Amino acid sequence: MNEADERIRVGRVSGVYGVKGWVRVFSETAPRAAITEFPQLWMQHGSDWRLVDVEGGRGHGHGVVMKFREAADRDGAHRLIGAELAIERAWLPPAEDGAYYWADLLGMAVENHDGTALGTISGFIETGANDVLVVQGDRERLIPWVREQYVLDVDLEARRVRVDWDPDF
Repeated sequence: MNEADERIRVGRVSGVYGVKGWVRVFSETAPRAAITEFPQLWMQHGSDWRLVDVEGGRGHGHGVVMKFREAADRDGAHRLIGAELAIERAWLPPAEDGAYYWADLLGMAVENHDGTALGTISGFIETGANDVLVVQGDRERLIPWVREQYVLDVDLEARRVRVDWDPDF
């Protein structure tokens, strides 16, 4: 596994905020403002990854605003728009028993309780009531992340999730 495989995408710079180098960030963390708790982040602009220092950050409305050392003013912030933000997997605390980081589940095979392959996890949807697995196979399936009712077993080592889900749905 190379260094890039150990990075987990946590957001993207989506715009500028003010004139002092602050940027708007689309955060993929839960809660959204959790991205501001890291003192450094990996930033990718083009094909280049570099470690950047976080000088400040906070939740702002439904989003997040952050200040990176690389941007001293609005022009510097403007050059960061579109940059992907990531952390190193090692920076995360271990998941609690029975809990999983979404990043660890992406790409895992999903099969029904009888072994019928349904596809692989390509993403997640937050609905408020419960999260939903987006499974890509012969077609897209949306499976509620409800343990013991729909999600029967998660095997991180085998990279497989077993579900109780009708293949025709």
